[in-house]
Amino acid sequence: MAYLFTSESVSEGHPDKIADQISDAVLDAMLAQDPHSRVACETLVTTGLTVVAGEITTKAYVEIQDIVRKTIQEIGYNKAEYQFEALSCGITVALHSQSPDIAQGVNEGEGIDKEQGAGDQGMMFGYASTETPEYMPMALAFSHRIVKELANIRKNNLQLMPYLRPDAKAQVTIEYDNHNKPVRVHTVVVSTQHDDFDKEAAMLKKIHDEVIAHVVKKVIPANLLDDKTVYHINPTGKFVIGGPHGDSGLTGRKIIVDTYGGKGAHGGGAFSGKDPSKVDRSAAYAARHIAKNLVAAGVADEILVQVAYAIGVAKPVSLNVNTYGTSKLGLSDEQIGVIVAELFDMRPKALVERLGLKNPIYSPTAAYGHMGREPYTAKVDFMLVEIKEDANHKTEVRTKSSKEVEFFTWEKLDYVQKVKDAFKIK
Repeated sequence: MAYLFTSESVSEGHPDKIADQISDAVLDAMLAQDPHSRVACETLVTTGLTVVAGEITTKAYVEIQDIVRKTIQEIGYNKAEYQFEALSCGITVALHSQSPDIAQGVNEGEGIDKEQGAGDQGMMFGYASTETPEYMPMALAFSHRIVKELANIRKNNLQLMPYLRPDAKAQVTIEYDNHNKPVRVHTVVVSTQHDDFDKEAAMLKKIHDEVIAHVVKKVIPANLLDDKTVYHINPTGKFVIGGPHGDSGLTGRKIIVDTYGGKGAHGGGAFSGKDPSKVDRSAAYAARHIAKNLVAAGVADEILVQVAYAIGVAKPVSLNVNTYGTSKLGLSDEQIGVIVAELFDMRPKALVERLGLKNPIYSPTAAYGHMGREPYTAKVDFMLVEIKEDANHKTEVRTKSSKEVEFFTWEKLDYVQKVKDAFKIK
């Protein structure tokens, strides 16, 4: 055994993920009316209470309370016994407009740099590897699969495990060999909230056995599990009290779950509730898009892309590529970085347009990871708001429409051929 590496994921019913999903639902509702909305929406959930706060500048009008209740209902908190329930929880809204000092640096034609500048300073990372079909680290990919399957059973096949409640966590440890290749699953940890019961010992064994049989062995390839794999299923014992009643939740507190599970690197900025002018989010997506297309094109087996910005400035202050010594082309990481910078325009306006990030596409990202997802197209309803002014008054014009919108565009392999051409890969 060379070394072990561990990553975790959490379900959509985890309190921090509830907060993320509410924040992104608010963002989507505003982008569906005004694609130029500036949104920085934070959410707190706790026993019987949701608080929505932040800075928003938009032409849109949305009923925040309706969005909050609908999101909580869809997650599955619909029983009073959970002590956090969609129809009865209190909701406090504290939103105000974005600082004009920040806005002048982001708005095109304003500020010192007349191009659309970055919404903040900071560094963002994108990572990809050949470990899994989704070009993600194996430990995180398997952790996501476990909690996603628990939710699938709870929502679509509850008779299989009728005791499941919304809150859950999973953690997977992968054993690597001396060549940095994954060889087996060493340990699986799953904690799932469940209904209360009388016969505790018998029920805990039932949950233990069924989680392994119906979840773990369904989503993890059999050749990576063996008789030495260690299982810790609800290791503290019963897990009845969960969700926001068991622990408060906050937007942006699961950033490692959202990205690469501790592999590669993370710049520190959260994603959910932020419109794409915030490079914390949009540039992290663009960096993942670069890394995934480079790996898929055969540039290297593992790649980390870093990009950094100054607030209000369009051009990145740096772009760095690290192949961890896995480059297949005889090029240095510096040489690869130069070609990448020429191929991918990382100015905020350019990357937002390239990835279609002004559409209301963010709610699905708020659980089970922002990276490693399957791109898809779906019809989305819009109610676009236009304010027309004359000398005497303002008129609000609302136009209802629907159109096909691409989700998880940063996961598309649409630049593979361009990468091959740029690096002269046959």
